[in-house]
Amino acid sequence: MRVLVVEAEELLADMIAAGLRRAAIAVDIVHDGRAAPTALRLGAYDVLVLDRDLPGLPGDEICRQMAEQGLPTRVLMLTSPRTGRAHVEDPGPGADDHLTKPFVHEELLARVLALGRRARPALPQIIERAGVTVDTARRLAVRDGRPLALSRTEFGVLEVLLRAQGAVVSGDELIEEVWEEHTSYRINAVRVALGKLRAKLGDPPVIETVPDAGYRLGDGAGAGAGGAARTSDGAEAGAEPEAGVGPGVA
Repeated sequence: MRVLVVEAEELLADMIAAGLRRAAIAVDIVHDGRAAPTALRLGAYDVLVLDRDLPGLPGDEICRQMAEQGLPTRVLMLTSPRTGRAHVEDPGPGADDHLTKPFVHEELLARVLALGRRARPALPQIIERAGVTVDTARRLAVRDGRPLALSRTEFGVLEVLLRAQGAVVSGDELIEEVWEEHTSYRINAVRVALGKLRAKLGDPPVIETVPDAGYRLGDGAGAGAGGAARTSDGAEAGAEPEAGVGPGVA
């Protein structure tokens, strides 16, 4: 899931983003309402956490523009105590839910997850291929019954490849689905994550590199292209700090 937080208070925005990232959600932040429409058009976000009282362009106007453009992003509007009651009576165009400040993080996370489920078609909770299984709701991954301790990024890459069910996924598609907008060393980050993921999955290799195309999850019958790519990607591995995301994912 990808979330855009548009919040004028930098400390609050950082706190919201940190909490969502702990739940394995990719988050980008904007502090000025005038930058929000461009970010929304380019980012393909599932959920927008939107401060109603923004400088530059108010939240209600951002919602109005989103409705005119037909953007599918779901909106959680953050309101101040003085505007909270008015917002209940008049939620404004395009706002799917609202939350009055101050709020507890668990409530915000629950609202974001609920909106995220509405933003995309229902997907299976458990996905399996070549003996690799992920439980997306519980954030668990196993191979042939062996639990895998994956970082948030590694889990995201594995989920995207599993959902493709053998189809090729490009590096750009992986970046769009898993990484946040301001991640540096973009393509190298993909190689690093794939090298670490291959090492944790073990043998026989199941992630194959398709030259000039991307990556796919094979059937695990042999090393094939994946074996050669594993060495190449692993050699480029550098430190990519990641926090654990729930039981079974370190």
